[in-house]
Amino acid sequence: MAPSDHHMELTSSSPIEVRAWLKANHSAKLLSALDKFEIELRLGRGVASSSTTFRGISDAAGKLHDGTLNRRIVTSRTVQLFKTLVGSTKWRTAAQLMTLLKGLGRELHAAGGFREPAIGNVVRRIMSCVREEVAAHDLKDQQDDDDRQIQMVAERLTATVLTPPNARPSSSSSMPLEQPSSANKMPRNLSLASMLWAHPQHVTANIKQRTGRHLSKSRAESFSSDSGDHRATSSTIASVDTLPDLFHVVRTELRQAIMEAIQEIANELEDLHKNINDQATNHIHADEVILTYARSETVELFLKAAAAKKRKFQVIVCEGAPHFGGHSMAKSLAMAGIETLVINDSAAFALMARVNKVLLPAHAVLANGGLISYSGAHMVALAAKQNSVPVVCITGMFKLCPQFPHEGQDTLNDLVSPSSVMDYSEMSFSNAPLAAGVEYINPVHDYIPPQLVNLYVTNIGGFQPSYIYRLLAEYYHTDDWESFE
Repeated sequence: MAPSDHHMELTSSSPIEVRAWLKANHSAKLLSALDKFEIELRLGRGVASSSTTFRGISDAAGKLHDGTLNRRIVTSRTVQLFKTLVGSTKWRTAAQLMTLLKGLGRELHAAGGFREPAIGNVVRRIMSCVREEVAAHDLKDQQDDDDRQIQMVAERLTATVLTPPNARPSSSSSMPLEQPSSANKMPRNLSLASMLWAHPQHVTANIKQRTGRHLSKSRAESFSSDSGDHRATSSTIASVDTLPDLFHVVRTELRQAIMEAIQEIANELEDLHKNINDQATNHIHADEVILTYARSETVELFLKAAAAKKRKFQVIVCEGAPHFGGHSMAKSLAMAGIETLVINDSAAFALMARVNKVLLPAHAVLANGGLISYSGAHMVALAAKQNSVPVVCITGMFKLCPQFPHEGQDTLNDLVSPSSVMDYSEMSFSNAPLAAGVEYINPVHDYIPPQLVNLYVTNIGGFQPSYIYRLLAEYYHTDDWESFE
């Protein structure tokens, strides 16, 4: 172990090196908290509520499918974990912090975070906050330097204007005035126009142009340094040296700014359902027939919020086979006084002509505006499209993923045991000879293209799928999109 007065430097985002750095420079409590979170993630318990236990990943995936897991809990726990790690670790520069975040993100992704994309979204958002703080501090430093230059130019102009003509040095004097630099060079024959041009508002315009070029250059350097294959190999692991120089400046105020940004993310998650439910009456109207699929806490609370505001409507719930989360969803809505009807998934097309609106939950919202939802939701969206019924997705912004559906239906998908579809005894050749050559596939999610979704209702407002790319630019930095794959 390194001596207490000489700390081991963090130079690589490799999960192995990040763990070694945490072990060498910090107490065992930090690693213990990280290990506990990873173990629960691997066992499928990381997304469970405190009163729920699971036998394994397959069971957890099934619970996630039928909506009995509160996915906001795992996101909140991730935020709290990173709040502890960022606040307690001994990083000194933004480059070291970025390396730490990327290494932890890769480790959690490998531990099972790929099943819960919100974990990676939290890390990417914190990394984006670090970049914004670095850019803000650099811009402030440049503005301070430019203000000093403006002050020097103004003092020089004032001294020149107030000096009597006979006291000014002649052109043949052996002691000429100090020659200004090319950037601040002023006309020798002063005029009213030249004096006005030297005023701060005009100089500031040039400053902003130079600052914009500097930030663009820094962004280009950062993008080129992080581009390419991000897999954790010895030749591609990013180091602190790949970031621009402004990330290597020691700033004591950076830690407090990042902690405040993480707290803002935690507050946003805490108020998530309240902000979504406030929009319920804008989308659910009197005497409407609403169709939803399986069970989702977000959709359930959204419907209950509309009913609490004296809106009378009917809800048709698809049962969501094979996990049948729609049964518990319908029971909960009926107990809240909402007229509810449970149907088989196959009856969705037959009843779609009577439906006014379809509400779907989200597992993830992709960069192209597509939706990852429960397996079977694609069928419902196709039926709605055929009958010109609007499809509205109710989701939080923490599910917004900077990922494109290059793999089609396999994007962010997971295959679980087919035993929930057909019992193993019925698959044997002796009991069912014709079923011996049948391949049983039980996917957890469906990919729904953006042309089948009309609106996303989120905790910050409603957006069409075509606007998702703008939200990605606000929430994540493009250099961090593929940091953990």
